[in-house]
Amino acid sequence: MGPGPKPDILAAFEAAKGFMPVDEGLALHAAATEAARLGLPLLEVGTYCGRSTILLADAAREAGTVAVTVDHHRGSEEQQPGWEYHDPAVVDPDPAVSRMDTLPTFRRTLYKAGLEDHVVAVVGRSPRVAALWARPLGLVFIDGGHTDEHATADYEGWAPHVAADGFLVIHDVFADPADGGQAPFRIYRRALESGAFTEVSATRSLHVLRRTGAGV
Repeated sequence: MGPGPKPDILAAFEAAKGFMPVDEGLALHAAATEAARLGLPLLEVGTYCGRSTILLADAAREAGTVAVTVDHHRGSEEQQPGWEYHDPAVVDPDPAVSRMDTLPTFRRTLYKAGLEDHVVAVVGRSPRVAALWARPLGLVFIDGGHTDEHATADYEGWAPHVAADGFLVIHDVFADPADGGQAPFRIYRRALESGAFTEVSATRSLHVLRRTGAGV
């Protein structure tokens, strides 16, 4: 796969708010770089504050395509108050709202990275957006809600849109329940068992699958 992001892109990635470690980010960028050669959009489910979006947008820019990122920006289950990944800095300061709102931080992230023109940000819930989608994708990166309900909806909504030789990338895949939630692992296994996808690489919890068959 590709040689990796340039130093300015890697620096922007490392500076952005988020949870993806560098080695997983490099694996995502490599998959996005190869997928972008298909000339199709790259799409991620689960924007948060744009850390991984930087990598997809850079790959898209280099290939002359676009990155699409889908999120309702109200935070997933584990980011709500009282949970492990809650960050008060991304709560709407308006006391009439007082809910998670990662959209402003995401916009600043893209602006600072100089990538605003290479991203289409869709604010909405993944299944609703997927129901409207009608074109092939070079890459689908699933990194949204980690309940079975949300992970399954993301897989069923978006995996069918991955083009032949495109990639399905799933984050936070843990075979051992002691390491993390099992919903991403279950959709990863479902993708392999469908016969439509073949695993290309695994970097810690980030698994890259290539579309090699029909049916999902």
